[in-house]
Amino acid sequence: MVMSHTQLHTPGPLLAAWGSAATVDAVERQLLPPPDALPTLDLGGADWHRSAASTLSMLSAEAEAERGTPWPQPLASHYARYFRDGVRTAHEDRVFARQHRLTRAVVMAAVTGEDAWVDEAADGVVLLCEQSSWCWAAHDHSPRKNGTVLPDPDDPHLDLGAGEVAAQLAWADHTLGTAFDHHVPGLRARIRREVEQRVLAPFLQRDDWHWLGWDGNVHNWCPWICGNVLVAGLRLIDDEHRRARVVVRALEGVDRYLAALPTDGSVDEGYEYWWNGACRALEALDVLAYATSGALDATRVPTVRETIAFPHRMHLGGEWYLNLADARARPPGNQPWHVLHRWALRIGNEEAARHAASHRVPGPAAYAEYGLGRLLGALTDADWLDAEPASPPLVASVWLPGTQVSLARETAGSPRGLTLAVKGGHNDENHNHNDVGSVVVAVDGVPVLIDAGRPTYTAQTFSPDRYSIWTMQSSWHNVPEVRGTPQSQGRAFHARDMTRVDDGRLDQVRLDLSAAYPATGLERWWRTATLDRHSQRVTIEDAWTFAGGEMSRTSPVGAAEGQAPTVVHYLLAGDVETPAPGRLVIRPLGGARTILLTWDPAHATSHVSTAELHDPMLTGVWGKRVRRLELRVPDDVQGTLVITAEVRA
Repeated sequence: MVMSHTQLHTPGPLLAAWGSAATVDAVERQLLPPPDALPTLDLGGADWHRSAASTLSMLSAEAEAERGTPWPQPLASHYARYFRDGVRTAHEDRVFARQHRLTRAVVMAAVTGEDAWVDEAADGVVLLCEQSSWCWAAHDHSPRKNGTVLPDPDDPHLDLGAGEVAAQLAWADHTLGTAFDHHVPGLRARIRREVEQRVLAPFLQRDDWHWLGWDGNVHNWCPWICGNVLVAGLRLIDDEHRRARVVVRALEGVDRYLAALPTDGSVDEGYEYWWNGACRALEALDVLAYATSGALDATRVPTVRETIAFPHRMHLGGEWYLNLADARARPPGNQPWHVLHRWALRIGNEEAARHAASHRVPGPAAYAEYGLGRLLGALTDADWLDAEPASPPLVASVWLPGTQVSLARETAGSPRGLTLAVKGGHNDENHNHNDVGSVVVAVDGVPVLIDAGRPTYTAQTFSPDRYSIWTMQSSWHNVPEVRGTPQSQGRAFHARDMTRVDDGRLDQVRLDLSAAYPATGLERWWRTATLDRHSQRVTIEDAWTFAGGEMSRTSPVGAAEGQAPTVVHYLLAGDVETPAPGRLVIRPLGGARTILLTWDPAHATSHVSTAELHDPMLTGVWGKRVRRLELRVPDDVQGTLVITAEVRA
């Protein structure tokens, strides 16, 4: 449904805190003028050179190597591939490479002041201005509407890609505006024309962008796009009232996103998507506070304060994180850590600051792949540039009721030993996988009972065929398949009666998985997962009850005649051996200590299958293959299966 843009916005945590200070008229009075509205960037001083020498050296080497070579050129045939064979990367990789090169050129021009680098930056700006669409093909509605495989320049689509370009051009204008006026007169007018037509006008004129979240389905697109539009509007709009309208509309979007987050700050898309969801909201709030001289300050908003803790709460150790939904267990390490670090210092969260600083290893403080705004932010953040490497907090215990995620480790402050994570939730989460009740077990910070994550995005990923992708299915998560029935997708398929207790020695989670399965006759499937810190053992107990009837007259382990079997699955990473019935040895990735899994072979027959991996998103995390332990249990009205994980000496 298309809604009028005059519709009142239901206040979320920001507007509830700020009240009348966040109205269009009030914001118009508070905003700094366009030349002053974004943070001042002094990239030429000697102090900055000393603090960011390694980053500048890396950027300079990359920029010098590519200068004089053809710019990355996304072609019509690359765009068309998404609609022909579902491939996104052919077009997107070239778009990203072009923007990364422009980011490096802008920094080099700002640091050196050389006309040759200003020309390089101007070339990149004009190439973006002449690009038919800033929208990524996977998001563009005009080809589907028009029956084409090419974008319609007269019908611009405002998506993540378009927002990114608008903000990049605004930051380029902010950083090199005087140089552009002197050396490339007319370029800044071109920037304003393209950003207005492709982004700012559509943002103000249309209310049917799905990512605005008017229907309550608010996800990471909302703060990501609204934050980028905010930057573009602050810098590139001269009409004061219209500029304030853009700012307030963007603010309302960020407010809706924060209102949709649980009060514990957790993110159902998982740690990796925090950087392009909650972190995008934090960056927008940074810009907003600066542009209003601190009048709109979100540091005391509870959800904002809580979400800053989410990254370190999901940390398993080293490069590894608890991954949910489409997130990867070993995500890219080059994140905008300065944003987390700055906010942690601002609100006094010492653990979050330590976690961010643990990633401030010697070497570059930031990368072009962040995007121009994030790179500039890192390079002008003195606290981040001066941060000393720290040890991550690795908290002992986490319970996030908003997403029903629990994590417990054997020893606080150390990755050594066992870590147990349990997920409840439902099967209509953002970037959803059918994974209600799934567990992850790590040893020495490295996952061994794993969530595979996701392969490279294609046209299938967000289509009606999403759940034909094996990594999205419950049969490839650490949950049962009940009488041949996997979990179904939808909010109705959810965990019930989830409880969690931590007394210091035992951390135990109990939940009922039965509502996640459209399985006839299933009354209860209780799963109890326990970390015993004293005995250094993880135990996962499944206990199930079917409605009525006698126990099946079958062999001790098996299914009734004509009845598909019930199988409990565990996905494993590392080298696997089965030395005896009821025993399985896993040698994890990365040199972590060996794990022994045990169960009573009288309660389940076992089989280990192999999934060969070829997609780079999966091989980059898990290597060439993962294994699946399949434990087939008796088809009894009631039954129990217990599996135990211990570190093998």
